[in-house]
Amino acid sequence: MIDEPCVNSEFYLDAIAVVLAHDLEEALAKLAEENKGWRTEDLRKLPCSVYPADKAAVIFSELRGIIPHL
Repeated sequence: MIDEPCVNSEFYLDAIAVVLAHDLEEALAKLAEENKGWRTEDLRKLPCSVYPADKAAVIFSELRGIIPHL
């Protein structure tokens, strides 16, 4: 068996959470409050990025299903 974190109790292929909080602990608490299956004990095992709220930054950007141009 692969020993990797399971970040949500539901079946999933991708799991993405972008949370506005003062720090990681507050972000994990907010996810837990939603009661949507987020497993904070496993989320702690993954690398995360923390961005200061007083600076401009692109937090999340993703394109899916793109067909490359010839």
